[in-house]
Amino acid sequence: MSAFRKRIPKWAVLFSLGILFSATNVFAQAAPETPKEKPVAVPQEKPAEPPNAAQIELLETKYRFETNGDSRKEVHALVKINSELGVRQFARLNFDYNRSFQSVEIPLVHISHASGGTADILPSAIADAPNPAVEKFPAYHDVRVKSVRVLGLQPDDLLEYRVITKTMHNALVPGLWLDHSFDRTGVVSAEIFEIELPDSTQPQVRTSPSTPPAVTNKNSEGNAGHVTYRWKIAQPSKLFPTTDDSKDSENSGPDVSISTTTWEALSIDLDGSLTPGAKLLENIETYEETTKELLRRWDKQDAEIIAKSTELTIGSHTSREKIKSLYKFVSQKITTVDLPLGATDFGARHPKEILSSGYATQEDKFVVLAALSATANLGTEAGLTGYCDKASAARPVVFKHLLVRMGDKQDWTAWLDPSLEVAPFEAIPANSGNCIFILQRGFYSMNSTGHEWQSLKAISPQHPTQHVLVSANLGSDGALHSRVHYTLRGQNELLLRVTFHRTPEEKQKEVAQYLALSDGFRGKVTSVKTSDPYETEKPFEVEYELTQEKFVDWSKKPVRIPVLLPLPGLPEAPKRLASDAKIELGPPLEVDLRGTLRLPPGMTAQAPPGTSVKRDYASFTAEYSAKQNVIHFSRHLNFVSREISGARFVDFGAFLHAVQNDQSQLFVLEKSESPASAKPK
Repeated sequence: MSAFRKRIPKWAVLFSLGILFSATNVFAQAAPETPKEKPVAVPQEKPAEPPNAAQIELLETKYRFETNGDSRKEVHALVKINSELGVRQFARLNFDYNRSFQSVEIPLVHISHASGGTADILPSAIADAPNPAVEKFPAYHDVRVKSVRVLGLQPDDLLEYRVITKTMHNALVPGLWLDHSFDRTGVVSAEIFEIELPDSTQPQVRTSPSTPPAVTNKNSEGNAGHVTYRWKIAQPSKLFPTTDDSKDSENSGPDVSISTTTWEALSIDLDGSLTPGAKLLENIETYEETTKELLRRWDKQDAEIIAKSTELTIGSHTSREKIKSLYKFVSQKITTVDLPLGATDFGARHPKEILSSGYATQEDKFVVLAALSATANLGTEAGLTGYCDKASAARPVVFKHLLVRMGDKQDWTAWLDPSLEVAPFEAIPANSGNCIFILQRGFYSMNSTGHEWQSLKAISPQHPTQHVLVSANLGSDGALHSRVHYTLRGQNELLLRVTFHRTPEEKQKEVAQYLALSDGFRGKVTSVKTSDPYETEKPFEVEYELTQEKFVDWSKKPVRIPVLLPLPGLPEAPKRLASDAKIELGPPLEVDLRGTLRLPPGMTAQAPPGTSVKRDYASFTAEYSAKQNVIHFSRHLNFVSREISGARFVDFGAFLHAVQNDQSQLFVLEKSESPASAKPK
């Protein structure tokens, strides 16, 4: 049984491409009349509006697993609709599933109207269609959404529904696993969670100390007994602390996790799942057959695969050149289908089918890359990222992404990410985490264990640099017109390269607007252009133009303006650390910021003093000048060390303080004569 949850990735980048939103609730007050001779208005608060657009008064979830791996999940919910927003939220119920090994039934959708009367949703309101992410990719049409249109819903109505999902056994991955977390948002008033497991499987059941099962009992059904675990929680949000988005997601676990396998066995079985035609090793009885199965990695005799691999590597003279050619083809020429990891239950398509279709999931990109590599006498290995707690119950649902590495007997590459399509060779996202879970069938024949977990660092294949050039003009009307040009290498490059690649052209100005705001530039972006995201051998470039009306008010004296450069991100200064601790500075990064501002005729400027701070771990210099009506400014920040001793926290704090003080520097503008627009007509 698999369950999939998407998480928002956290990027360790210089640019903070996020905007914080807040909302304020306003409560009205009434002043009813009193029976006194002189009526007095007495403020009286109305009952506060419900905090949620809809409140789930009961959420009941029941799982039943069988010894062969089949499972049945039943969800029963009672939802109180509190507002029009709640009506819109529940106007359509969507349930994801994979038709190749799952089925979904919706036996009940019932509305109890607040005004009286009831209504049942008819079967004609139920639709079954491919997931929107796979509409253009027929090979993955088994990944589907069954949805129900809930017509006639109104505020104060009570919606009740029941949905049953059945999952059939997957022969290549026989283990049972499950993750469940109770509500922490306050949307659910009461929650019931129940699991029935076959006693013969001896499952690992891990629960949060704050949520032990309320009921645990055994029951016998012929020769097959089941163990039942049951939780009944009123107002679950009060039982848990508020979810902290800053918490390390790699080690944060669910409230309930269940597994009947080990991490090593999971590594072996998942690698087998991603090897087309592979047999389950534990079902093979003889040593000779097991050895043959382990050696049977890919069919090297397939003429179509051999021809394609030869075509791609014909001009390559070394293993590394061959790897680069194969990686570039799979990364850029085979379209990535954006499905969560495991959405196809780690089932693999045949490499020939992938090549002919021209598209693949991240798992299938590994499959075709491994097949092409095998014909070129190269090895491949897959690893999963997004989770690092090897002491927890073994289950694949905790991982978020798949990476690949390639090589021969002498040399292996760093990890690669072909699913991003535009990632430079050996560049992986900063949010890949600190560890990687290796998929390797060879662990089956090893005497030692624990090789499936390895450390991981997102190291940029090129020296990380960031060059920003600003060219601006200040008009006599006080409007500022700027052109900002970025040239990037490293993690910031990868972030922006992928972001602009995935954003339709008509929406790219919005991305540039977020970029401008995050870098401290105000105004409206009027145009944006980028270099080709597929040209990964070159730095990625972004250029946008923006206009800020009323940048200055000439009536104020004196007129002061900030330095028109992005604000570089800085590590946080610790308050105090032990001498044997370390201050993390992040990967080395060189930031070069330069710009000019042309003032209106008759204007001059007084430049602030420059700054120069140098340490063995970082340096910062800033220079400012003004000549005639042109201002010049530059800042250069260079971090050369990843970490320094905690004993230097005072010195490091002084360094950061000097940089932050410089960022508040201002130019003073002076008028030798009034700008044309300011003269009386």
